[in-house]
Amino acid sequence: MNGGNDKFKIQSKSMGIMRNYEIDFEGIISFIYSQYKNSESTSIKRWAKGFMDAKNCSVCKGKRLKKEALCFKILDKNISDLAHLDVTELSKWFENIELKLSKRQVTIAAEILKEIRTRIQFLLDVGLDYLNLDRTSKSLSGGEAQRIRLATQIGSQLVGVLYILDEPSIGLHQRDNQKLIDSLIKLRDLGNSVLVVEHDKDMIEHADFVFDIGPGAGRHGGEIVSEGTFKELTEHNTLTANYITGKKEIPIPNKRRKGNGKFIKLKGATVNNLKNLSVNFPLGKMICVTGVSGSGKSTLINETLYPILNAQIYRGVKKPMPYKSISGIEHID
Repeated sequence: MNGGNDKFKIQSKSMGIMRNYEIDFEGIISFIYSQYKNSESTSIKRWAKGFMDAKNCSVCKGKRLKKEALCFKILDKNISDLAHLDVTELSKWFENIELKLSKRQVTIAAEILKEIRTRIQFLLDVGLDYLNLDRTSKSLSGGEAQRIRLATQIGSQLVGVLYILDEPSIGLHQRDNQKLIDSLIKLRDLGNSVLVVEHDKDMIEHADFVFDIGPGAGRHGGEIVSEGTFKELTEHNTLTANYITGKKEIPIPNKRRKGNGKFIKLKGATVNNLKNLSVNFPLGKMICVTGVSGSGKSTLINETLYPILNAQIYRGVKKPMPYKSISGIEHID
């Protein structure tokens, strides 16, 4: 049953002759692990993962560091304790730390503290003050990951680089959109060039120069229909200019669908940024889940609601994030 190749001896008797055979059996655990590690099939990996449980290491207790590293503390906090703080708390912890260190320690730590504070400030500037440093990268939203990469580039202090970004505002709330724009302006002011493919009006307004490609899509496109500053763009008769100036607009519906009166009721969602959240989703309607980046939208829908429904309807094996109860699934197909 366990891993490792075990040898089995088999005897067979044929026509009065006894023969001995030895065969290797890799073990069930080794077989499942090899399927998970080596298979290119997503369904097989998912099947193998169904036999696995994630457990904290008994030595480091999930802190992912040797016990020797955790023995070193400053003001009763080791490196894992600091990584567990959110960026705002971490910034406050580092504010006046020199007052609590000896002269020798201040001399040793001077450059290190300067670098840490600078990098913390970059994260604050792009609006990631609520994140913990020990959050896994796969648990971040697209907007959060985008801004972390930008903060890294700003921190590198490179000059003369051409940065190319394809629709960086996707997934961002308008509040965070301004922080993204401010970060791109900082990259430019360092002496770099920033080239952005974007539809967002705020991004277009802040650009020093704009190319508008059209006039249509597919075989109807492929031409520069407008170029210049934002002001010059608005003076041209293009689809982009017409929507920016309000000549064309997407009408807001006067009537809203009443729905069918039924609900999916999800109670007690608790993980990452969700704090014992309960939601009633009205069915027969188009529902929008919105909020600032990192508020928990994707965690609620993609990591909690969807896996629950997928397991109920398609016997999916992806485990949903913690929740207390759900009702109303019988109302959907």
